Amino acid sequence: MCSLNRSMKKTSADLNERQRLAKARRLPIGAEVMGDGAGHFRVWAPRCRRVEVVLHSDNDSAQSFVALDDEANGYFSGTVAAAGAGTRYRFRLNGSNALFPDPASRFQPEGPHGPSEIVDPGQFHWHDSEWRGIDLPGQIIYEMHIGTYTPEGTWAAAEQQLEEIKDLGVTVLEVMPVNEFVGRFGWGYDGVDLYAPTRLYGRPDDFRRFVDHAHLLGLGVILDVVYNHMGPDGNYLGSFSADYFSVKHKTDWGEAINYDGKNCAPVREFFGANGPYWIAEYHLDGLRLDATQNIYDDSQPHILSEIARGVRQAAGGRSTILVAENETQEAKLVRPAAAGGYGLDALWNDDFHHSARVALTGQREAYYLDYLGTPQEIISALKWGFIYQGQWYEWQKQPRGTPTRGLAPATFVNFLENHDQICNSGFGERIHYSSHPGCYRALTALFLLAPSTPLIFMGQEFAASSPFVFFADHKPELAKLVHQGRKEFVAQFASLATAESQANIPDPADENTFLACKLDLSERQKHKNIYQLHRDLLGMRREDPVFRAQGAHGFDGAVLLQSILALRFFGADASGERLLLLNLGVDSACDPAPQPLLAPPENSQWRILWSSERPVYGGRGVPEQRTNDPWRIQGYAATLLTSQP
Repeated sequence: MCSLNRSMKKTSADLNERQRLAKARRLPIGAEVMGDGAGHFRVWAPRCRRVEVVLHSDNDSAQSFVALDDEANGYFSGTVAAAGAGTRYRFRLNGSNALFPDPASRFQPEGPHGPSEIVDPGQFHWHDSEWRGIDLPGQIIYEMHIGTYTPEGTWAAAEQQLEEIKDLGVTVLEVMPVNEFVGRFGWGYDGVDLYAPTRLYGRPDDFRRFVDHAHLLGLGVILDVVYNHMGPDGNYLGSFSADYFSVKHKTDWGEAINYDGKNCAPVREFFGANGPYWIAEYHLDGLRLDATQNIYDDSQPHILSEIARGVRQAAGGRSTILVAENETQEAKLVRPAAAGGYGLDALWNDDFHHSARVALTGQREAYYLDYLGTPQEIISALKWGFIYQGQWYEWQKQPRGTPTRGLAPATFVNFLENHDQICNSGFGERIHYSSHPGCYRALTALFLLAPSTPLIFMGQEFAASSPFVFFADHKPELAKLVHQGRKEFVAQFASLATAESQANIPDPADENTFLACKLDLSERQKHKNIYQLHRDLLGMRREDPVFRAQGAHGFDGAVLLQSILALRFFGADASGERLLLLNLGVDSACDPAPQPLLAPPENSQWRILWSSERPVYGGRGVPEQRTNDPWRIQGYAATLLTSQP
């Protein structure tokens, strides 16, 4: 009896101690510094009878083995003395010879296959206590890949460019995925350590320093994260539990994550804690969620709702934005939870991109088949967000999209370029190479002044000559498969399916493929015309009260002629109104002009405020337009008019 009481007391004491440590931790899993040089470890390994922490010495040999306590729920945890920040470690499962990195490692200094390192996020001294975060309205997003933004490809080198980016008119940096992946280079979408920023760009505190400096300059930073699949090499989740992956869902890239199947609760905890982690420990201002159509969850609440809620809580009063890529165009992602939505903030708008690209290039292959690039399409994309909201979509042989009624224009993130769309051109050429220069300038004006949220892909602002293709440094066997996969994917475009084109698809594993994608930042000066165009347009969007309002006072559009559209921006009384004329064809006369949007406000007249054909932008000049003359609209140009008494 006494022995039983002592056992019960010991069990109760152990439980209380585990509860105390759980409250002291930042995350439910991983290794954390607990004070006095000790570290606390917790890992989910339900298939194991015994889990040990293996501490490593400087030469990477095993230094000591410490058994963790079995919590009897699939978790193992324990405190290890002399395991402070900088300690490298692995886990041993069931006494085997194999050693595994921590699934929730905060840093992998030798890559995914090496030991994990304990990181103390509290050691970094932040300077952004006055930063209040970002709201979606008014933002200009700039997508960047740290490894190719500068020759060095590091956080420190990219940090040196932040003032220039800010001066351009950007307000938010969207950083492509940075969680650890194999090899010397990669896009980051094949990451395998969701909590560990890759060693390729620097240490964790270098990332924090980048964010801290951005905030001091007034720039927000959001991170592209991948919660739909894991990379093919260096992913050890399955060694700890097969239940990390779904048995009923598949993605385009392999196994789907198990958000709604057997033993899914710890999986949801693992992935659900990741978004808040980036917000809390790196002071990020939000996330861009990759390929959410491949995040499968038939349970309630949806994992995306839980991630959104966790991010808001982790921000502690700072404003955050959550942007989703969603190929199926489901508007419920950005509707409030009370209306059955997931509570995100914005959606990438492929429809706008596809229509704009067809307008600029005339190419209607593969997934561009269902777009005509007409003025009406472009107007519809600006007014409604998605062009396809349930209509039949010939390319996929099924309906596409959902209704967007009631959603503000800023909800839709529009772009002329992004990492995928440049890459999917086959050879990674930027869109300006396939466009008439005047049309490209004109559509850039519409894209940057429209009420939607614009996203600029790095280098777009100065018409970068460097391509952006897929690159990934895999082992030879896997690299061969990846290269073949890229060829097969782009073969959906008839022009890229020919033997000649297929032979020229860049090899993702070739280091020269990666190096060719690095930006030449001196092109800001070499291509100063287009760079000035972007600077002036972003300045106008920021300073002009009508454009700054993002359609709050009204916005409408009309087709004038086959290649000409008019966009009318209504302003408050004191700010007047703006009329943007976009002509993607030759010089034309609109006579007669039976379109009310062309009429100036009462007791006012139009005058030219801006034109994409100014010589400073590389244009040929802007002819005068007299008020009482018939409407003559300059070809391959955007002309902006303002009303005046």
